[in-house]
Amino acid sequence: MPVPRHPLTPPRAGTTAGGPRGVERRQGGPRQAAGVAPAAGELPLLPIVGASARMQRLLKLVARVAPTESTVLILGESGTGKELVARSLHVLSRRAHGPFVAVNVAALPESLIESELFGYARGAFTGAVSDRAGLVEEAHQGTLFLDEIGDMPTATQVKLLRTLENNEVRRLGENVPRLVDVRVVAATHRDLQSLVAEGRFRGDLYYRLNVVQIEMPPLRERGGDVGLLASYFLDRAARRTGRGTLRFSPEAEMLLGRYDWPGNVRELENAVAHAVAVSEGPVLSAKELPASVRSPRLLSPRAGVEPEPARFEAAAGAGRPRSSGRDADARSLDDVTREHVLRALTRHDGNATAAAKQLGVSRTTLWRMLKRWGIPRSRPGRS
Repeated sequence: MPVPRHPLTPPRAGTTAGGPRGVERRQGGPRQAAGVAPAAGELPLLPIVGASARMQRLLKLVARVAPTESTVLILGESGTGKELVARSLHVLSRRAHGPFVAVNVAALPESLIESELFGYARGAFTGAVSDRAGLVEEAHQGTLFLDEIGDMPTATQVKLLRTLENNEVRRLGENVPRLVDVRVVAATHRDLQSLVAEGRFRGDLYYRLNVVQIEMPPLRERGGDVGLLASYFLDRAARRTGRGTLRFSPEAEMLLGRYDWPGNVRELENAVAHAVAVSEGPVLSAKELPASVRSPRLLSPRAGVEPEPARFEAAAGAGRPRSSGRDADARSLDDVTREHVLRALTRHDGNATAAAKQLGVSRTTLWRMLKRWGIPRSRPGRS
C-alpha cells in the first residue's frame, strides 16, 4: 500500500557528533545570504508520514510558519515527533543552510546547563582553561531547538529570556554581550501553564516562547495513521536488513490498529523493529509483536458492545465452547481475535465496512480473516 508522505523533514547530511549528552549539532550545508530560502530540491528530505485530518492541518501550519522568524512552542506527549517538526521548521526556513542545534534540556546536569548554553571565558571557573562558545552561539544564523524546555532551571530561564529579547548572549566570566542571530524552537510534554501557575516556570518566558503554538496529536488520535506508519517502518526495516518484501498478517494488522500506543510513534517504530528482529519469514504474525501489543487484555469489549456474538458464531457454524475464569486465560490469540471481530460485526449488524473501521483494519483484511474462519461475508440471513 502506498504510504502518503509529506516532504517536511531536515537533511541528514552534515551531522556532527560530540559534545555533552543531550546535544546534537547539524550543519545544513554551505552558508547562503540571509533572507534567501533554499531552492526546491536543494536539500535532501525525508517524509513525515500521516494522512489523518489532524496531521494534514498540522503540516499545513508548519509550512506556513516555517518561513517566518517567529518563535515556536511545540507541545505534545513523548514520542509524538516534536523534534521532527522542529527540524521541518528549520529546513523549510530561510535558515535551512545554517546550523540546527538540538538540546535536550532534561539531559543536561543543572550545574552545566548555563555554561553549555551560553559558553564561558577562560578562568570563569575551575577547569575553564580556554574560551568556549555556547550552544546559543553555535546556532548563529540557524535554529536552536530546546527540547524539554519545562525542565529548565529558573536561573537559566532568566538568561534565555534576555537572549530572546535582546538577541545577545553573555558568556560566563565575561561582561560584554555578544550579538547572536538565532531562531528558537522549544518543545515540552509538560503543561507549561500549570508550571507558570505553580511558580516553576517564568510567565514572561512562556509568553515569549509561545508566539506560535503547535500541538502534536498522540498516535491514538490520528485515525488510520497507525497502519501507514507501521507500513513505512516495515518497508524501511526490510531495506535495512535486506530481507526483501515484508508484510503483516491480518491478525497483526488488527492488533496494531487496536492498541492505544501510549509511547506514540516511537513505541510503534520499536514494535515494528521487534517484530522484524524475531520473525523468520516474509509475513510478520501477531505472535511476533511485543507482548504489550498482543496482550489479550487489550481486546476486552468496549462499553456498549454486545458480549455475545451468537449470531455470527451460528452463521459460521463454529460451535466453539466459550471459556470463562481461568480457562479464558488459556485461549489462543486466534480465539481472542476471532471473538473480538465477531463482537464488532454483531455491534454493527454485520456491516463489514463499519466493523473494519472500528477494528482499525481495512475491509479486505477483515474479509480475509472471515474467510479463514469460515464466516460468510454477507450478513446472516442475507444473500
